[in-house]
Amino acid sequence: MTVNQDNFIFTSESVSEGHPDKICDQISDLVVDMYMDADRNSRVACETLTTTNRVILSGEVKISENIDRVTNEKIDIRIRDKIKDIGYEQEGFHWKNLKIENYLHQQSKDISQGVDSEKFIGAGDQGIMFGFACSETESLMPAPIFYSHKILLALSKFRKNSNSFFGPDSKSQVSMEYFNGKPKKITSVVVSTQHLPDIATTEIRHKVIEIIESSIPSAMLPESKQILINPTGRFVVGGPDGDTGLTGRKIIVDTYGGAAPHGGGAFSGKDYTKVDRSAAYIARYLAKNVVASKLAKKCLIQLSYAIGVAQPISIYLKTDKESKINSKKIIEIINSYVDLSPEGIKSYLKLDKPIYEPTATYGHFGRNFDSETGCFSWEKTDLAEKIFNDY
Repeated sequence: MTVNQDNFIFTSESVSEGHPDKICDQISDLVVDMYMDADRNSRVACETLTTTNRVILSGEVKISENIDRVTNEKIDIRIRDKIKDIGYEQEGFHWKNLKIENYLHQQSKDISQGVDSEKFIGAGDQGIMFGFACSETESLMPAPIFYSHKILLALSKFRKNSNSFFGPDSKSQVSMEYFNGKPKKITSVVVSTQHLPDIATTEIRHKVIEIIESSIPSAMLPESKQILINPTGRFVVGGPDGDTGLTGRKIIVDTYGGAAPHGGGAFSGKDYTKVDRSAAYIARYLAKNVVASKLAKKCLIQLSYAIGVAQPISIYLKTDKESKINSKKIIEIINSYVDLSPEGIKSYLKLDKPIYEPTATYGHFGRNFDSETGCFSWEKTDLAEKIFNDY
């Protein structure tokens, strides 16, 4: 019996900005933005933990200019404003009542001497980073994670723009059936969303299904019985009061929903010298431009680095079986246009700006480039034509 490996069901999930781990990602990235706004040469590695009415910061920082703009008091204010904006005014997690403990300290000189020199910026750590793109959606992202994000974005918009009975904490999960390697139909959708205690489950289901139907093409929708809303039946206590949050625990949500490999490091809370972040951004940019060039329908790129060394140790590029392109030739073209050192990536994508907080929710990839702030510059496809012409 022959099994067709191009026919399968694949599932991805997303979480809202009110999920405990995502609260931590947003706080860690707003700290990065505060330091980057004060001093573009700042170094930040910020980890956040949240639990019942408590936020704890730890990590290391380095700043030379405008130090008075990043005081503990100002960080405290920004954190409370962020939590208020997310929507937490609950007994177990309230922006006004929670306690914030800040344990950020100066960066180790052993690290800084390898990262910063008069001649170049070395990688902030060793590691492997991946970038991926495919032609399944208009954003060149895998379909399951694309629709998982889309559902929760619509749910968040409804919650914030109306006197809604939904709470900030929610999750979605989309299972997509593939036929001959292409997304055909969604076989199931799961949405769990926090809600007020006195709302009937039928009312919750009605509104969530309405949001799902507005987010997914009708031809791809699953049968009603395959749409599961709050499967446990009740989701009143949520957020950090219901589950401890930590920075960096949703790296698959942040990237490709499991449809492509992921390196060992998370993104949020790190400045651009940490190649966990910057190299993953440039790898996505390059993979997306290869697919946008129409030379391939899928592209996976891996970059590897050593701490204190500027240029990548290795570059790996793989495309779909149908493309039959010369990977070595594509890598040569990429190297002719893009300097893959941390300094080169910073300059090419303009990463030395306070652009990071918006990346911390609903995926770092598959978003629209914001020309006003410079955020999501890695989503541009301005290299695609050059790759096509030079190949």
